[in-house]
Amino acid sequence: MTISAPLPDLPDSQIKSGAKAISTLHKSWRKLPLARDKADTLLLMFACLLVLLPHTSQAEWWVSVSCLCLLAWRGWLTLTGRRMPPSWVLVPIASLMMGGVFLHFHTFFGRDAGVTMLMMLLACKLLEMRAKRDLFVVLYLSFFLLLTQFLDTQTIGSAAFALCAVVALLTAQLSFNYTGVVPPLMQRIKLGLLILALAIPLTIVAFYLFPRLQGPLWSLPSDANTGRSGLSDSMTPGNISKLALSEDIAFRVKFPDFPDNTGPDKPLLYWRGIVLSHFDGRSWTHDDLQKFRRRDNAVNFSGPKIRQQIILESQGQRWLFGLDLPTAPASLNEVGSSLNAQSELNAPQAINNRLRYEVTSQTQYKWQPELSARDLQSEVELPPGFNPRTLEFAADLRQRTPDDRRLIQAVLNFFRNEKFSYTLEPPILGRNSVDDFLFNSRAGFCEHYASAFVVLMRAVDIPARVVTGYQGGEMNLVDGFMEVRQSDAHAWAEVWLQDQGWVRVDPTAAVAPERISLNVNSRGLNGLRGLSGLMNLGANSKSLLSRLRMQLDAVNNSWNQWVLNYNPAKQVDFLRTLGLAELDWPKLMLIFFAIGTVLIGLIALPLLYHRPKIAPFDKLYLYLCKKLADKKHPRLLHEGPIAYASRLKSTLPETQYAPVQGFLALYAATKYGNTRQPMSDVLPQLKTLLAQCR
Repeated sequence: MTISAPLPDLPDSQIKSGAKAISTLHKSWRKLPLARDKADTLLLMFACLLVLLPHTSQAEWWVSVSCLCLLAWRGWLTLTGRRMPPSWVLVPIASLMMGGVFLHFHTFFGRDAGVTMLMMLLACKLLEMRAKRDLFVVLYLSFFLLLTQFLDTQTIGSAAFALCAVVALLTAQLSFNYTGVVPPLMQRIKLGLLILALAIPLTIVAFYLFPRLQGPLWSLPSDANTGRSGLSDSMTPGNISKLALSEDIAFRVKFPDFPDNTGPDKPLLYWRGIVLSHFDGRSWTHDDLQKFRRRDNAVNFSGPKIRQQIILESQGQRWLFGLDLPTAPASLNEVGSSLNAQSELNAPQAINNRLRYEVTSQTQYKWQPELSARDLQSEVELPPGFNPRTLEFAADLRQRTPDDRRLIQAVLNFFRNEKFSYTLEPPILGRNSVDDFLFNSRAGFCEHYASAFVVLMRAVDIPARVVTGYQGGEMNLVDGFMEVRQSDAHAWAEVWLQDQGWVRVDPTAAVAPERISLNVNSRGLNGLRGLSGLMNLGANSKSLLSRLRMQLDAVNNSWNQWVLNYNPAKQVDFLRTLGLAELDWPKLMLIFFAIGTVLIGLIALPLLYHRPKIAPFDKLYLYLCKKLADKKHPRLLHEGPIAYASRLKSTLPETQYAPVQGFLALYAATKYGNTRQPMSDVLPQLKTLLAQCR
C-alpha cells in the first residue's frame, strides 16, 4: 500500500528561479575544463587520427573500420575515466586483426601488409598506454607510419597534410612533457610550429646535398610499386571504361614548337600506346612474337613534325606514349627507349617513377604498304567456335561489297545508322561477346566498338588489330601543359590496305563523334551524378571551378618537376653549377654534415644565449628541492622556502631537518630579505649546508 501526497503548489517565480538555477549549473558543468591527463590523451588521439587518415584510402575497409573503432573505444575510456582493458582482452583482439592481415595478404611482409600491421599496432597501442615509455612508443610509431603514406602518394597536398600531422604530434609530445602549469593549447601549437620551422634549413640542405638513392625506397619488395592505374597489355570489354571514371593524370605534354597554350587539333590527339593483335574470343592481348616476325618498319612520313615533351606518371608498365605516329625512339635522360615494328614506344624496364622524355611524331604517313600475306597472318586470325552471327554478317557484307575501302565504310555506316549508343555502363556480354554487342545490346564503350570492328574486318580477310592509348587532352592555360588523364583512355582500330599500309580507323567516332572532338567529361559522358554533374570541369568550361582546378594542376606540376623529380642526374647538375661535380659520396657526406653542423650552431646559439639565466644560489635551491623530492618529500607548487621548511619539520628527523632548515632560512633571507651580506660569503655557506643535507 502506497500513500501519495499531492505536490505543493509553487509560485511561478520560484519555478522559474529553479529552472534558471538548473540551467546555470548545466552550463557551468559543460564549461568545466577536462583534467590534464584526459586533455593530453585526447590531443594525442587526434594526432594519431591525422596519421591514420591518409592510409584509409588505400587500406581495406575492414582495416579502417577496426582502427576507427579502437580509437573510439579509447576516447570513450578517456572521457568516462574508466580503466584500460586488461591483456586478456587486448591479446585476442590483436591476434584476430593480425590473422585478418595474413588471410588477406598471405604474408606479413611487403609494403601493403607492413603498413596495414603498423596501422593496427598503433590503434592497439593506444589501449595499452600505462607508462611514459608507452607514450613515446605511440609517438615514434606515428612518425614512422606518417612516412609510409608517401609510398602511395607524393602530391603537394599529401605533404601539407603530413606537416599538419607533424605539428599535432609535436604539440602532443610537448603537452606530456610539461611538469608545472601547462600553457594554453594555441601557445603549445605555436611552439610545435617553431620546432618545425627550426628544422626547415637543415631539411633544405639535406634535400639538395644528401646523396640521392636510385631505386625503391628502403629496397622494398616486389609490391612496392603496386596500385598504379593505367593501360595494360590486354583488353577485355569493360576495363578501359573503368579508367574513364578516373580523373588521375596519365601524363602531361608540352608542345615547344606551337605558340603558347596551343597544340594540335583534337582529332589529331591520338596518343599511341599498345598494339593488341591476339584475340581468344573474349580478350585482346599483346603479341610479343610480333617483334620477331617483322623487322622492317618502313614508314614514309609527310606533313609537319610535332615535338612533344612528355612527363609520364608512374604506371608500373614499360609503355611510353606519343602522338600517332612516332618517327624515332623517345629521347630520355635516365634510360634508353626503343621503337618496334608496331611503332610501340618501350622503356627498358617498368616505369615506377615519374619519367620525362621527348618524342617527335608526324600525323601523315604511309606505313608498311608492302607487307606479304605471311607477315599479315596473325592480323587475320580468329578463334574457332566464337561469334557465328558476326561471321555470317561479315560474309554477307563481303558478298555485297567486294572493295575493301567501301566495306570499311559500310561497317562504319552500320554503327552510325543503327541504334548503337555510347555508354560507360554497358550490359554484361555472354560467351559470344561480339554477337551480343552487335545484335543485342548495341551499347558500349570504345573497346566494344574497336573489338567488334576488328573482328568484322578479320572475318572478311582484311588485316586488322586493336590499338590502345589515349585520345584528347586538356590544355592547362596556366602553365601551358596539356593534361591527359586516365579518363582519356581510348581504343581504336588499324586496318591494312593494299598500297597504303596501316590506316587508323576509329569506329567510336561513327557513334559518338563528340568523344573525339571533346573530352569524355566535357559532355557528361563519364556519367557523373549529383553535385559532380553540376560542376563542369571540362576543357570548354570557363567556370571558376575549372580555372581553380587548372591553378591546382599547375602547382602540382611545378611540385613534380622541381621537388619530386630531383633525381641523381639533377643533383649532379646542381653540384656542377656549384663547382662540386667531382665529389664522391664520402666527400659529399662530409660537406653535408659540415654545413648541417654550422646550421645547427646558428640556430642553437641564439636559443642558448636567450635562455633564462638562473642565479647560482637559485641553482643550489632547486638542487635541494629535487633531492628532497627523490626522498618522497616534494615541494608543493604554492610553497615558498619558509612554508616548505615548516612542513618538513613534521616529516624529517631532527638530525636531517636542522641543515635543511638552515639552508632554507639562509636562502629565503638572501632571496627575499634585506640582508646586505655579499654573495661571495653566502654561496660557501649554502654549499656547506647543502653538503650537510646530503
